Amino acid sequence: MEKRRLGRTGHRSTVVTLGGVGVGRGTMTREQVDEVVEMALSHGVNHLDIAPSYGNAMENMAPWMPRIRDRLFLGAKTSKRTKSDAWEDVRDCMSRLGVDSFDLFQLHAVCTMEDLDAVTGPTGALEALVELRDQGRTRWLGITGHGPEVPRVQLEALRRFDFDTIMFPVNASMYRNAEYRRDAERLLAEAASRDVGVQSIKMIARGGWGERRRDCSTWYDPHREQAEIDRALWWVLSQPVHTAPSSGEWTLLDKVLDAAERYRSLSGAEQERIVQGQRPPLPEPKLAILPAG
Repeated sequence: MEKRRLGRTGHRSTVVTLGGVGVGRGTMTREQVDEVVEMALSHGVNHLDIAPSYGNAMENMAPWMPRIRDRLFLGAKTSKRTKSDAWEDVRDCMSRLGVDSFDLFQLHAVCTMEDLDAVTGPTGALEALVELRDQGRTRWLGITGHGPEVPRVQLEALRRFDFDTIMFPVNASMYRNAEYRRDAERLLAEAASRDVGVQSIKMIARGGWGERRRDCSTWYDPHREQAEIDRALWWVLSQPVHTAPSSGEWTLLDKVLDAAERYRSLSGAEQERIVQGQRPPLPEPKLAILPAG
């Protein structure tokens, strides 16, 4: 699988990251968790994205950490907004995962300007992360978010603090939204100019659920067929991004990894055809995905 330099971190991350949310479902057996981890490792995946809010993900990954910690770039997160609460999350991560340090620690789900004001203000969560870095418990700091405002929020975040990485949604369905596309492209250009690592989430999102019965564990409606996943992931990887955390639906991981290993860069015309060919069954406002037109 291709590896890309994650900005100034210098780490050459595989283009697909093992998304911890995919091993956090309470219904997963130990055998299923091990199957997912072994599958990712067999494809060379060398980057793990995980958070305290991802169900049982930390407990499920803890038995693996003594064996694979030195093979993985470990990125963790806190969704807390104050310094004291963020420190509690950090200690929680260490305890539940069985580690004493991270490669990357991120402010999680900073989706609005109000969220950004809270985490970057006096006694905000960012102060805890800076202290964590000063103590040598993480090398790099980042910020994550999703939603219609997040490219603008992260542009402002980069003005307020020199984050090493960003994480936000980039996918073909969302790029049908001209406003989101414009803001995302501005953010990607700014990240490139600052040598900031870019992690793209919601790689295979196609739309929302509405009132329909869900047949996947993701809160968005994902592409499921191999050809659809190929087009979605190849489109994402043809953008100026470095890695994409895998879907929260663990049963799709084999198709995602297969697509990643066969990745080829798409021309501009191919990319545009994929964007225009997206037909979300239902819109998803939380991802700025518009109704099919």
